[in-house]
Amino acid sequence: MNAVDQQLIERYLDAVWMERGLSDSTLSSYAQDLKLFARWSGERVESLLKVDDIRLREYLGYRLEVQKSSARSTARFLSCCRGFYAYFLREGQISEDPTALVESPKQGRPLPKSLTETDVEALLGAPDVEDPIGLRDRTMLEVLYACGLRVSELVGLALGDVNLRQGVVRVMGKGGKERLVPMGDEAAQWLVRYVKEARPQLLKQQHSSDVVFPSTRGKQMTRQTFWHRIKHWALVADIHKEISPHTLRHAFATHLINHGADLRVVQLLLGHSDLSTTQIYTHVAIERMKSLHSEHHPRA
Repeated sequence: MNAVDQQLIERYLDAVWMERGLSDSTLSSYAQDLKLFARWSGERVESLLKVDDIRLREYLGYRLEVQKSSARSTARFLSCCRGFYAYFLREGQISEDPTALVESPKQGRPLPKSLTETDVEALLGAPDVEDPIGLRDRTMLEVLYACGLRVSELVGLALGDVNLRQGVVRVMGKGGKERLVPMGDEAAQWLVRYVKEARPQLLKQQHSSDVVFPSTRGKQMTRQTFWHRIKHWALVADIHKEISPHTLRHAFATHLINHGADLRVVQLLLGHSDLSTTQIYTHVAIERMKSLHSEHHPRA
């Protein structure tokens, strides 16, 4: 990298720090991206300010095809470049912005990690239901999978939110939006047994508490605590896939779609305000069908 480009990069970073107050880590990422670009372009043009849209597209291709950079990191680089050239356009040092006609690489949406139906059965069967904590955890897993709740929604459930007669759970979701979710007979049966056998033991002296799933201290469980419980039972069930706090929620949606559920119904059950958020699960189902086709079709 030549001295001119070094000065240009430092000048831009100083300006963007003053204007936007970016963190040190973001500034460091910007600096790294621009320096790598300057080293590459220095073999072709005399300075970064002489780069045109053709050279920029060539570099983007180089990042993706030769360096094997992800579409996400390349999009981040292009965003940095847009800021760089917009600054020097305002300063009057260039007359055209080479990024103006360059589109960001399509990143796609990452498919959520999910479990197979066999995995879910193994996970649900892992807790020892003769133990109060095991019975609580089994019931929580059953309700989580049956209703597709967020973990925060599950641990925040109060007794008044559960209607066993109608078989529904009232959930207060994001943005204070309330929804009613059916829980199914299996989850309802586990909930009845848990409330009768295990919950009084877990509450200890906290008889006034209305939390459905208390911790061992008789208080509302934290999301982190239940997340550790899920990981523990996954290990017991010999499930070695990467699991997130939303794993059973993703499994709930994916399995419904796989069995023919209408996308808008799944949207309502999940509490998504936008259908596009739910549409990711159609991609999951398609990937599953492709996998099955590849595995079982004689000419796959």
